[in-house]
Amino acid sequence: MTDSTALDPEDRKIVTLARSARARNGVPEGAAVRDETGRTYVAGTVALPSLQLSALRTAVAMAVASGAKSLEAAAVVSDAESLADGDLAAVRDLGGAATPVLLAGVDGVVRVTVSAG
Repeated sequence: MTDSTALDPEDRKIVTLARSARARNGVPEGAAVRDETGRTYVAGTVALPSLQLSALRTAVAMAVASGAKSLEAAAVVSDAESLADGDLAAVRDLGGAATPVLLAGVDGVVRVTVSAG
């Protein structure tokens, strides 16, 4: 586990935003991404009969739709023990293989940081 207070303040911010999205919307996952300009995009899981998106894929899509050219970092708050390959691929597509992705539990404590690659 990673002490969330030891995180860079900008990384702590996206973990907090992801946690808030999850709690506010009552969804299984919350996610936040930070683009190359420092703007953040926050999303929760989308579960419609005709559209299923993880929180991270939704956040990446929001960043792309808003004109982001790259990502600096991403965070997911979830009960899951690992990140889906498709979620990492979405981050990699926009941010590159070295983009860090933080996976935190519902308590906001970062369990692991992986690269999108």
